[in-house]
Amino acid sequence: MLHLIVGSLLFFVLFFGIAFILNMLLRKTWVMAFIYPFIVFLIVDDFTFGNYFTNTAWALQELATNLLQLKMMDIVMLSMGFIGTIVSGIVIRTLRSKGYQMF
Repeated sequence: MLHLIVGSLLFFVLFFGIAFILNMLLRKTWVMAFIYPFIVFLIVDDFTFGNYFTNTAWALQELATNLLQLKMMDIVMLSMGFIGTIVSGIVIRTLRSKGYQMF
């Protein structure tokens, strides 16, 4: 249980920070929220990225199998990372509406 709490908090903080910096630099509020599913795919799959191009059908089938076999603990941690990206977008929008400019 402690691992779930600590892991979820780490995923939230990690992806909040990455999304916040990416939003500041690119000035696109929701860019990380759209990129996050691809990051999850890279975390979940257990083969090289090149297989998506050389053996697409097999790679997508393996990815779907791996996604369906995730445990609840993994789903919670990955969801907290996604929530971190969403909260980052909300924080950036709020800061921009209040007049703060990043770079």
